[in-house]
Amino acid sequence: MSNIKPISAAFPFESKFQEVLDSKMHYVDEGDKNSKHTFLLLHGNPTSSYLWRNIIPHLSPLGRVIAPDLIGMGKSDKPDIDYTFKDHIEYLDALIEKLALKDIILVIQDWGSGLGFNYANQHRENVKGIVFFEAMVQVSYWKNTTKETETLFKKFRDPKEGYEMIVKNNFFIEAMLPMMAGRELTKEEMDHYRAPYLEEKSRKPLLMWPGQISFDGVPKFSTDIVNSYNEYHKNSAIPKLLFYAEPGLIINRELGEHIAETWKNITAVDLGEGKHYLQESHPHEIGEGIVDWYKKTVK
Repeated sequence: MSNIKPISAAFPFESKFQEVLDSKMHYVDEGDKNSKHTFLLLHGNPTSSYLWRNIIPHLSPLGRVIAPDLIGMGKSDKPDIDYTFKDHIEYLDALIEKLALKDIILVIQDWGSGLGFNYANQHRENVKGIVFFEAMVQVSYWKNTTKETETLFKKFRDPKEGYEMIVKNNFFIEAMLPMMAGRELTKEEMDHYRAPYLEEKSRKPLLMWPGQISFDGVPKFSTDIVNSYNEYHKNSAIPKLLFYAEPGLIINRELGEHIAETWKNITAVDLGEGKHYLQESHPHEIGEGIVDWYKKTVK
């Protein structure tokens, strides 16, 4: 069974860098460069391309696999910008253009999903499939979150408390990531995740992300984008694959089943138990699931 395959801490992929808007963005580029489709793997907060290390080997026999580090994250440069959702959209769009990526299959989670869903909505002809999990499928409302989540994210969004937690105490790396990985991460794995954020000044992107989530319509920029892509994706004919787990953080079983019933042209896979960073707890099930779906569904 796939669930007894070891989860490796190694990241045996060559680092590549692309000049984008006066900064360098780091990415890995595996598989066949001349294949029909390009798998674009987009991470979120506070991770990097390292999150995809056990999934990439499943996908590279199918086609080209690109896994970038978002600007200011991983091994990408950390320019002096605000790190808003809008900034990340601009850098990612520019990277895709610079690398001339065509016929993309998106594989997206966390903020990578907000970026990926938006890209697919804005560049409909260039996206041929979407794989998503623990994804920002709709705007959030405080009344629909658990009391614990509401308390935590309101602290993140408070200028003083958020700064203390995220910048001073490195909460996303030292607490959120281990708490939401679904298994105990090894020291080697934690050191990979810590490496980009050893200094307080490097943690600005981690601080900015929570305030960019649309809660009760704020901020408006994020709300408008999420509402627009939600309307498009649930009704589009593009092949979609959803993985969900219980309890999850964003998509629990109940929401996963609802999406499976209401979105068009979607395949849904219940991974069983899982939290937020499903790439750390179920990488092989996800990798094998994508291969199976791709061979049956994507033309």
